[in-house]
Amino acid sequence: MEDTSSYPPIDPTNFDIIIVGTGLPESILAAAASAAGKTVLHLDPNPFYGSHFASVPLHEFTSFLQSQSSHHSPPPSATPGGGDHTTADLASRPMYSEVEISSHFAEPLELSRKFNLDLAGPRVLFCADTAVDLILKSGASQYMEFKSVDASFLCGGEGNLLSVPDSRSAIFKDANLGLAEKNRLGRFFKLVEGHLKAAESGDGESGDSSRRIPEEDLESPFVEFLNKMRLPPKTKSIILYAIAMVDYDQDKLEVCKDVLKTRDGINRLALYHSSVGRFPNAPGALLYPIYGQGELPQAFCRRAAVKGCVYVLRMPVNALLMDKDTGSYKGVELASGQELFSLHLILGPSFVIPSPLVKSSSEFLQGTLKDFGPQGVGKKVARGICITNSSLKPDASTFLVVYPPKSLYPEQATSIRVLQIGSSLAVCPSGMFVLYLSALCNDAIEGKKSLHAAVNAMFSVPITGTPESSSSGESENAEVKPTLLWSALYIQEMATSSFGSITSTPMPDANLNYSDLLDTTKELFHRMFPDEEFFPEAAFSEPDDGRLDQSPNSDLVDAGGHNQSPAEESLDSQQQLD
Repeated sequence: MEDTSSYPPIDPTNFDIIIVGTGLPESILAAAASAAGKTVLHLDPNPFYGSHFASVPLHEFTSFLQSQSSHHSPPPSATPGGGDHTTADLASRPMYSEVEISSHFAEPLELSRKFNLDLAGPRVLFCADTAVDLILKSGASQYMEFKSVDASFLCGGEGNLLSVPDSRSAIFKDANLGLAEKNRLGRFFKLVEGHLKAAESGDGESGDSSRRIPEEDLESPFVEFLNKMRLPPKTKSIILYAIAMVDYDQDKLEVCKDVLKTRDGINRLALYHSSVGRFPNAPGALLYPIYGQGELPQAFCRRAAVKGCVYVLRMPVNALLMDKDTGSYKGVELASGQELFSLHLILGPSFVIPSPLVKSSSEFLQGTLKDFGPQGVGKKVARGICITNSSLKPDASTFLVVYPPKSLYPEQATSIRVLQIGSSLAVCPSGMFVLYLSALCNDAIEGKKSLHAAVNAMFSVPITGTPESSSSGESENAEVKPTLLWSALYIQEMATSSFGSITSTPMPDANLNYSDLLDTTKELFHRMFPDEEFFPEAAFSEPDDGRLDQSPNSDLVDAGGHNQSPAEESLDSQQQLD
């Protein structure tokens, strides 16, 4: 951490909104507020953009993960501030635990810098989902470039990887499906297509109401509807876990924690199939940004900077300024000692007010602070990153693999998703591959068991510290697995957002895409600014042709492929403090 006392004071000292943390929800809120004409100050104690949504080099990834796995709490105290306010110390709580890092190859610094590792992987964007629409509408697309994910696979009962058909033509080309399976799956997709067209046109207007799926079926569990359609188990698993992206085992509805209804299942199928071929340079359903998912928050930070948002990195917020009489929020005290004021405050999900401070504060202050902080803590997602020097599928580089519940071991409660990214997306050196793993879990023991089962199924794990010696003991005729060179397994808390005079944003969730996070972010914006439009159409003048093939600006990337300050090109020397 740099000496923040040497920073010049920030001017002005009053803003409509102060945001601490540059994660994706915070960055979108900064861009949306700036587009609405609000004055915004965006701070981050880290030296990079993205917070828990960042993509960072290998050595920075390790140090960040370990530093975020321990408490960083100042001694709790409520001290008188200047004039009519008092200060309430701000702390951060660990959002990661059970960090397990293994390395089986040398990691020179220059090699480390050629990696861009996602903290919140695996993540993709569906070509037709709300995230892509927002990227296009906001103008953030001009700072990013995407590539299509080559394919999707589902692990079958015998451990083999089955292709996920993304169209009717793909169904009939799939060698893993028998003729009867192809016909039933084709008829099912035709039924879904007819239902969606009838729903879009409206009942009674075009005589399509007979093509709609009955309401009682729409309200029933999706798995029961698939059984009613007489789909075989293999096809049913593809639809449930690799297209609808269900987490929990749907075969035992009486114990399933999240039963997917047919209505929601149909909508997920519609999203998947409407994503296929939306963009001419992305033939598949899924997209991944070149340089990693950390490009998303940086792109929105650039949009905010263009509209006048002030950015300062490496600047912690030590305390909140609270009104002495009412306990309401007034501003923040920076590590540099400067006091800044705003109408609204947004904090990243790891920030908390120490509980002893809340209990010892005035009744007014307690009323303001008692509900602040990460909500929904207790839910967890197990994440993993693996680096190898050969592809899991020899004929593909970038693809998604889903291991349905019970596919790896009998007690496997949730799906395990694996996303392999190759060097063509500038996240790793040539000849290497990065694989992201995730699974919902109730506790660290369950989560780590899922990750280890997937790692053991996919890789040959060295046992002597050299890649040439492995623990799998394959025979000469057995299929050779990729050798695991490096891995990081960890458990992440899944805090949701809270809203009040102080707003807290959510942690990355367990979903593959960003739809739920964007819905929450939009809701937070409208709660703060109910009369403002979320990214008005006229806010950005750049024309958009509907394609996501723009190359990133050259000043976004240095020689090692690492992201630079997104505010550099639009902030003058007085504002550019980071």
